[in-house]
Amino acid sequence: MWVTSSLETALTPAVVALGNFDGIHQGHCQVIQSLLSVRQDQSYVTVVAFDPHPQAFFSGKHQPLLTPLSEKTTLLERLGVDQLVLLTFDQALASLSPQAFVADILVQKLAAQYISVGFNFCFGYQRAGTAEDLVAIATPYQVPVSITAPQTNGSEPISSSAIRAALLAGNLDKAQQMLGRPYDLTGTVVYGQQLGRTLGFPTANLQIPTDKFCPRTGVYSVSVTSDQWSQPQRGVMNWGCRPTVDGQQPSLEVHLLDWSGDLYGHTLTVHLQQFLRSEQKFASLDDLKTQIQADCEMARSSLAAVV
Repeated sequence: MWVTSSLETALTPAVVALGNFDGIHQGHCQVIQSLLSVRQDQSYVTVVAFDPHPQAFFSGKHQPLLTPLSEKTTLLERLGVDQLVLLTFDQALASLSPQAFVADILVQKLAAQYISVGFNFCFGYQRAGTAEDLVAIATPYQVPVSITAPQTNGSEPISSSAIRAALLAGNLDKAQQMLGRPYDLTGTVVYGQQLGRTLGFPTANLQIPTDKFCPRTGVYSVSVTSDQWSQPQRGVMNWGCRPTVDGQQPSLEVHLLDWSGDLYGHTLTVHLQQFLRSEQKFASLDDLKTQIQADCEMARSSLAAVV
C-alpha cells in the first residue's frame, strides 16, 4: 500500500474514503467497503486521513491513538486499500472552506471519482461542512458521494470514543465487538527488572509506541503473536505500575504460559482476550507469587477456546 503525506505524490484518479479512521472499527470498515464495489480498473482505493488528529491540533494535548500509523497501514492494506494519504492538519488546512477542500484537494489533487464518508463526517473551516453539504458541493463536479449510516453494537452507535471507554472499563467483549477483532498492543521486547524470573514467572517487557492508547491497568489473559512462532501463544499480561514492588512508571509485561526463550529485541503483538483483575498491592512477594499462579490458571482456562 502506498502511504504519502504529499498530495503531489498521491496516486490518481482515486475513489476516496474521508475521515480520521482511528481504530479501523466496524463503522470505518463499512465506509471503506463501499469503495471496493465502485472502483474502476484505473482508480486507486484511497483513505484520506489527518495527521495529527484534529482534536490534538485544536486542544494542543497529546491524543493517544487506538491505531498508530504502523497499525493503521496494516489494517487498511488487509481491507484492500491501495493508498493512505495523510493530510497534515495545520492552520492552513483547518482554515479551508468546505468548498475549497472539495475543489482543491478532492477534485484537483486527487481526481476523486467517488467519495465515501460516515454519517457524522464534518469538514472545512470550523467543521462547517456536513456529509450532506459534501454531497451538494461535489455534485457539480459529477462526483458521487456515499454516506454510511450509523453502525451499531446492539443499541449503541459504534465509535472510537465508545471503544476507548470500553477499554478503560475493562470491557473487552464490547471493545472487540465494535472493532471486529481483539484490541492489540504491539511492542519491542526490552530489558526490565527481571523480577518475574526470580518469582518463577519470567516476563517479556514490551516497549509500545508513546502514542498508543492503553487500556485499564490490570491483568489480562492474552494471545501473543510474533515472527518467532507459527501459531499464537497463550499468555498473561500485566499493565500498570506494579505497586507491590513500588513501581513508579507504567510497564507492560507478558508471561507466556507454554513457551520460554530469549525474546529481547523481537516484536510481539499482544491480543487482549479477557480482563482478569485490577492492579493491586500485595503484602509480600509470596502473596504476589500466589496470585500470579492463580492468574495463570484463570488465563489458561479463559484462553482454551481462543488459542
